[in-house]
Amino acid sequence: MENFFVKGQGLGNEYIIFDQQNIRFELTKLAIKRLCNINFGIGSDGILVRVASTKADFGFRVFNPDGSEAEKSGNGLRIFCKFLYDYGYTPNKNFTIETKGGMVKATIEKTDSRNKATLVTVDMGAPIFKTKEIPAIFPAEEIIAEKMGFGGREYEINCVSVGNPHCTIIKDTLDINEIKSIGNIIENHSMFPNRINVQFAKINSRNEVEILIWERGAGFTLASGSSSCAVSSVLYKRGLIDNKVTIKMLGGELTIEIQDNWNIRMTGPVRQICDGTLSAELLEDLNSEF
Repeated sequence: MENFFVKGQGLGNEYIIFDQQNIRFELTKLAIKRLCNINFGIGSDGILVRVASTKADFGFRVFNPDGSEAEKSGNGLRIFCKFLYDYGYTPNKNFTIETKGGMVKATIEKTDSRNKATLVTVDMGAPIFKTKEIPAIFPAEEIIAEKMGFGGREYEINCVSVGNPHCTIIKDTLDINEIKSIGNIIENHSMFPNRINVQFAKINSRNEVEILIWERGAGFTLASGSSSCAVSSVLYKRGLIDNKVTIKMLGGELTIEIQDNWNIRMTGPVRQICDGTLSAELLEDLNSEF
């Protein structure tokens, strides 16, 4: 169906999904911003696109609401997996996805009475701690428990890539206003050439962590799968949590497991919000100045 879309959410992190071969407009930066705008478009935290792949069962691209392209998205991948399974792209509950941040293995863990996916596990690969590969500009080979000043405040930062770059800061208490005020400063700091996602993390126990998230290109967000993976990787590397942990966010909870080979397995719920086709009027607007 031409210009068909699905909108889904994982823990309140919402995405619009398209199949590249079915859309009849160009996904320019302006078009992405228009689609993601709640007042002038559909409204979304980003856009997911199914594309062809020669390396995996499916190809995947993800765009932020500011029009920039991300390498990977944890919640986005789970939503994408539900779309593939629910709309008959595959009858299999195990399949692979090629992303710009690496290859991903996915499993549909649970379905409902209508055979619609409700719980999905994604193997996110191994975390990368090498400074240059995150990428970040810093003299140390790894950025773990390093003191840095941002916005007139000193923070102890921990940086990692899980296919996209992250900066985790351990906190005794979580303050939404603080991450909203400092998130953009850290995201756009010159030491991060591709910008960076930011998390504040509060350790409740060796099996439970609460986090707040500032997402690169999107801002403050209720939940993030890749952020959950990043926080778990950092805290596990520092010996502060066990290898299986519940990450609690404002939008809900994810289970993260770090296997012996450091592969990260993320499990969480997914739900569809709606589906439909873009109107002729919206299509006219997508290439207009915005």
